Amino acid sequence: MNPSRKRILTGDRTTGKLHLGHYVGSLKTRVELQHEYDSFILLADVQALTTHFENPSLIHNSIYDVAIDYLSVGLDPEIVTIFQQSQIKAIAELTVFYSMLVSVNTLRHNPTIKTEAQNYGYNDMTYGFLGYPVSQTADITFCNADLVPVGDDQLPHIELCRKIVRRFNDLYGTHITEPEAKLSPCPRLPGLDGNQKMGKSLGNAIYLADDAESVNKKVRSAVTDTNRTSVKIPGNPDICVVNQYHKIFNPEEHGNICSMCKNASIGCVACKKLLAEKLNQMMEPFREKRAYYEQHKNEVREIVNAGSKKANQIGDEHVAQLKESMNIIL
Repeated sequence: MNPSRKRILTGDRTTGKLHLGHYVGSLKTRVELQHEYDSFILLADVQALTTHFENPSLIHNSIYDVAIDYLSVGLDPEIVTIFQQSQIKAIAELTVFYSMLVSVNTLRHNPTIKTEAQNYGYNDMTYGFLGYPVSQTADITFCNADLVPVGDDQLPHIELCRKIVRRFNDLYGTHITEPEAKLSPCPRLPGLDGNQKMGKSLGNAIYLADDAESVNKKVRSAVTDTNRTSVKIPGNPDICVVNQYHKIFNPEEHGNICSMCKNASIGCVACKKLLAEKLNQMMEPFREKRAYYEQHKNEVREIVNAGSKKANQIGDEHVAQLKESMNIIL
């Protein structure tokens, strides 16, 4: 750990394997930034319980799956700290402390919480689900993170986090870092079905763990210009999901592919084949690393446990200082 570097806190809920949307939106950037920032990567199993508390086996298996996804795309456990949320005592303690400073109405009116509740069909939210932003504030601040890479849908959470930190500091004279959001430089990756979001529950995702044939099959099913019923009819790349994928994963050829589509000199089948080849070429190194870690899960567990031990040491020291400032230590 280099004390002169800024600290990043980021992570994922452990509710299943990660997909290309996660890679584009966060994982690729994490790999690029790991040498520049002191990076803490959270396996958010407690937050996974807010929506999957009735399926603990999924969360248990997903802790391994997500950790392996991290390692397979190039996160280096010698550089970054990969840790398990439920194992960090400081996060649980801070969640309780912060919950005293936030009203129920504030949480109910958080736009991200409202949207998520609607997506899950929750008319009566659990305490844990409603308090998700409070738990997230504890995640970010237990280690005094400076930056939190997020999509724009998470900005309300970060703003609430900053408000909680300011109030806590004002009340107790503490010096918790007020974190800043670091927006993802990449556009949101749509689902293969044309849905604006690629999601685990939507059945429209290409997973980092998918083999080559699965990728080929999924790309063949992707939505294109529905008005183009023949190769001889010019296409409209602007309304084609496959074109959006080419723009992100095949930028060198994207302009030429668009031109050929508009001139009816390439068909959708050939265009999809090119995309699948590009994706499989990119994902092959991921598969090789994943195959290794799938056969060495003890090593994965050791990496996570070592990261959790380090996170606990940092968190315990920080919370002890906060408790002293709060005057609750006898």
